[in-house]
Amino acid sequence: MGNRRWDRYGPSTYRPTPIQFYRPITEDPYHSNFIPYHPIPYQQAIAEENDADDSESSNSVSFISNIPNDMLVKILSYLPVASAVRASVVCKRWHEAVRSFSLQGSTEDPSPSQKPWYFMFTCGNKLVTGFAYDASYRKWYGLEFPCIEKGMWSFSSSNGLVCLMDIENGYRIFLCNPITKDWRAFTQPPGTTSPDYCAMALAVDRKTKNYNLAVVKCSQVHVDLYEWDLSIHLYQPDTGSWFSPYSEVLVGSRGGEECVICDGVLYYLISTAGVLGAVEPRHAVVLYDLSNPNRRPKERLVDTIVQVPCALTCARLMNLREKLVMVGGIGKVDRPGVVKGIGIWELCKKEWKEVARMPHKLFQGFGEFDELFASNGSGDLIYIQSYGSPALLIFDVSQKIWKWASKSPLNKKFPLQIFSGFCFEPRLEIGV
Repeated sequence: MGNRRWDRYGPSTYRPTPIQFYRPITEDPYHSNFIPYHPIPYQQAIAEENDADDSESSNSVSFISNIPNDMLVKILSYLPVASAVRASVVCKRWHEAVRSFSLQGSTEDPSPSQKPWYFMFTCGNKLVTGFAYDASYRKWYGLEFPCIEKGMWSFSSSNGLVCLMDIENGYRIFLCNPITKDWRAFTQPPGTTSPDYCAMALAVDRKTKNYNLAVVKCSQVHVDLYEWDLSIHLYQPDTGSWFSPYSEVLVGSRGGEECVICDGVLYYLISTAGVLGAVEPRHAVVLYDLSNPNRRPKERLVDTIVQVPCALTCARLMNLREKLVMVGGIGKVDRPGVVKGIGIWELCKKEWKEVARMPHKLFQGFGEFDELFASNGSGDLIYIQSYGSPALLIFDVSQKIWKWASKSPLNKKFPLQIFSGFCFEPRLEIGV
């Protein structure tokens, strides 16, 4: 955090570091920790105390202390992540049990499904301040995110891991588990060190814990903005190195900073650029199959283009249960650069199917909504946030329900203050 340079330190190889305790910032009255107290008569209390003293020698060890370690680990693995972190501070044995589960993982994946958390942050003069929102309990937790420093960052998360790319300082890339604080740094991908646009996508297999990491770079070829050089770079965890399986010169289109991996396919957002007669920027998605990256695809990326369903001010791509979902700002007909609403679409066989549109009353609840905004999702939840406000709106895809998050601890202190965020699945058993 702050002015520290994380790349001066080696990866976190000392694994038994204690898991920090996260104190809830806000409490939900419907999930209080109140335990009712039922008083008992004084004489009954004395009798029970005497009986306890008589049997102290035989029952000095409580029942839970007799539970074998493997069973204790199994029990704690069923707790929600926030509860498991709290349990780790009960005693040394429980701490080791929680840490053992987080290090060894679970082949059966017994832990209950965790709704994704949303990490909201704002950049100050010296450090990044942020809080994580738990949609299950409607609580905010203070969270010191590993590796994030002051500046602009790009994020991609999948199944408990988060990949971060430092856009302002040489495109440094880190991989971390924000719950256990374990992290590692990657070597820089090949290609130009200062691309005009750079996007990153991470995909972690829940069963095998293997991951795919892709970086897409796009740089201007000519000053007329008509041709752009696009290259795809993939990381190989087995060898710890990068390789570049594909490159192409885009004519009339340029790349962007949005990409995602869904079901073994890399989706990358592009838009028109420098085309004579083009009235407005038009977004589209191109596809690259990652199933056999060593084999050059039979068709070019431009041949896989899927146009967006309408004029959008911006678009955010996300993986919801291995399906590509897009959240876009719908532009006005007469003023395409001004957003009039928010739409959600799902890609089905190269055709966009509308999932929902944000009700106008909720859209107005953000106040002034710019044409660019933050949106990220995982599982069944989609988070939407304006860059100029800490207000956070949630859409449940499975239930088709819109809901505001509880009030964020972050406050707007000056007019040009920027808020941003991304979601991640809180998991203890995923390592880097």
